[in-house]
Amino acid sequence: MTIVHRTDLETARPEETRERQLERFNLLLAEILPRNRFYAAKFGSLTPPLDWIEFAALPFTTKAELVKDQLAAGPLGTIATYPRERYLTYHQTSGTTGRPLMVLDTRETWDWWIECWQYIYRAANVTEHDRLFMAFSFGPFIGFWAAHTAGLQLGAMGIPGGGLDSKARLRMIANSEATVLLSTPTYAMRLAEVARQEGIALSTLGVHTTIHAGEAGASIPQVRDRIQRAWGAKCFDHSGATEVGAYGYTCDAQTGLHIIESEFIAEVLDPKSGQAVPEGSVGELVLTNLGRAGWPVIRYRTGDLVRAGGHTCVCGRTFQMLPGGLIGRADDLMVVRGINIYPSSIEAIVRNFEVDEFRIVRMRRQEMEELLVEVEATNDVADALADAFSAQLAVRIPTRSVAPNSLPRFELKAQRVVDRRGNPESL
Repeated sequence: MTIVHRTDLETARPEETRERQLERFNLLLAEILPRNRFYAAKFGSLTPPLDWIEFAALPFTTKAELVKDQLAAGPLGTIATYPRERYLTYHQTSGTTGRPLMVLDTRETWDWWIECWQYIYRAANVTEHDRLFMAFSFGPFIGFWAAHTAGLQLGAMGIPGGGLDSKARLRMIANSEATVLLSTPTYAMRLAEVARQEGIALSTLGVHTTIHAGEAGASIPQVRDRIQRAWGAKCFDHSGATEVGAYGYTCDAQTGLHIIESEFIAEVLDPKSGQAVPEGSVGELVLTNLGRAGWPVIRYRTGDLVRAGGHTCVCGRTFQMLPGGLIGRADDLMVVRGINIYPSSIEAIVRNFEVDEFRIVRMRRQEMEELLVEVEATNDVADALADAFSAQLAVRIPTRSVAPNSLPRFELKAQRVVDRRGNPESL
């Protein structure tokens, strides 16, 4: 497949983009409805073309539906548009929020993934002259599989870092003279921690760009700044999901995520009412992929909370913005004495301090939720953090110093929230 860098799509008038999206959506419907049993049953006698009012009336799709469908009609379920023989790649969701979901792509839809990744690389100023180090184990979770293939398509060297520990990866980054690091934001900080212990100055290795996915952290200014200081490189965020595709990226301005509106329809909706929220308000991100006929998701509730943005950016792109990137997941919300708190809010404060790793423990005391934050730091830092939580979150959160290297480290998605509400403890 030849990649065509359609920069005109990123700078088109929003009205033109909307018109193109609706045209693509109706072409998608015409392709899948005669073949896709899941949506044929879901939409009944629906006949394209649809207008935007009819689109907004379509029922949502959820991960729970897709998992149930695969359990009932395994192994593929009825969401697969084509016979199994037509599919080329196999992936599973990470399973962090329930049973893993199998997701397959045809050659055409895998090429579509690669095209989406070209937007990400272009925004991060990655070219065919770069050498891309994938700090990832390359299992069934899609992770950076698409990034690796897209890098090769771009003409850049792909360096797989699977099967290595952190020390070996650092040596490989140095020996291969890698210029771009791809990892979760947590793992980029973990590599920085190991480099410090080994006396390695990351800024001398030649990595000029880091691209992160799998977690919301790279759009948190404090996390981004920490990664940039450690690596001496510019940090870019990317958002995607196995069941949806690679749908978002940050540009040089680093003010939030651009949705790839040439390939996705994005809605930011009130999770309860299902109605669009006004610009500047927080809602759930709902996505429709337009180039994945073999495994389509229509009005898919991602569970991710974002802030609805406009279509202007200093970079000149007119794709819809999500200021601040992914805020958190709807099911991550913690309510402490009437205050809504997301893990990302706690991490944003923690990263202002000299803390190698931290953990949030959820507990219950007399029917009230309480939090405890454990940090690998000195007692003085823990006390200062507790004061910062009180000042910035308007709620007291006890903070406890723990021994160095006593908390888990993560290569993929970090799991820093431990739920002990079913086993009450004294703080």
